[in-house]
Amino acid sequence: MAHVWRMIAQRLALGFLTLFVISLLIFGATELLPGDFAEAILGQSATEETVAAIRRDLGLDQPFHTRYVDWLFGALQGDFGKSLSNDRPVLDLIGSRLGNTLFLAIYAACLAVPLSLALGILAALFRNSIFDRVSNAAALTSISFPEFFVAYILILWLAQGGHFPSIARLSSSASLGQTLYQTFLPALTLTLVVTAHMMRMTRAAIINLLASPYIEMARLKGMSPMRVILKHALPNALAPIINVVALNLAYLITGVVVVEVVFVYPGLGQLMVDSVTRRDIPVVQAVALIFASAYVLLNLTADVLSTLSNPRLLHRR
Repeated sequence: MAHVWRMIAQRLALGFLTLFVISLLIFGATELLPGDFAEAILGQSATEETVAAIRRDLGLDQPFHTRYVDWLFGALQGDFGKSLSNDRPVLDLIGSRLGNTLFLAIYAACLAVPLSLALGILAALFRNSIFDRVSNAAALTSISFPEFFVAYILILWLAQGGHFPSIARLSSSASLGQTLYQTFLPALTLTLVVTAHMMRMTRAAIINLLASPYIEMARLKGMSPMRVILKHALPNALAPIINVVALNLAYLITGVVVVEVVFVYPGLGQLMVDSVTRRDIPVVQAVALIFASAYVLLNLTADVLSTLSNPRLLHRR
């Protein structure tokens, strides 16, 4: 197991290095935005003395590397500064929205992962059948459309008829059932977007193993096709399936921006769009760093789990 732990340590080190580079890109990209932040806050009628005072209070008169180091060390301690639009700590703004985004991502994952695995297994079991062809056609269709198009189609079909609300309103006094009902359309949109990829990968991974000698031996012993897939093919196909599931789970957290805007969902994506509109740079930097951290963390988790599920890596000769 020593080489496995060494591999995991290398992946973790690479992940931290990736996060460092991403943080540098995020901070540098906001520096390249046109205009002056102090003038944007005060307006065009502000005097030079007032602009200079605001720049000094915000630390904008410091060199780039000094501001980046201060921001990075503050972010590591959970301090992202204050919002420029309402003078509240950025962490307070994020804390009220992060739970909503995680809830929507978990809701969509609970729908998408079992559905995609079941469809992938059934498509592999009934390979080249009508079910296989229809499911593949539906998967290719759903994955070809952008999220906002799928969202508006669902609004047209389900919200216009009064079945589900087109605006995802959240209330602290609502029950779990009411919350699930209110957020069903955004969760269904994310489910349709990510299910196709996971389903096709599950199908391909299982089909690649069906011609293996041990699968043929299991069939010759008289095992049913479903038992052959579930007991012999699926455990050995876990590595690619885990990778694609983790990647799509990362997308559910980082790719909710468009879906949250369409359904006016009070999550991090909506907060980021509003902050970009108001040029609230500290909030934009914090949300972008959180999205990047979630994506890198889930990718690292996928690498570690796929490594641990691969017997050839665990028992290397």
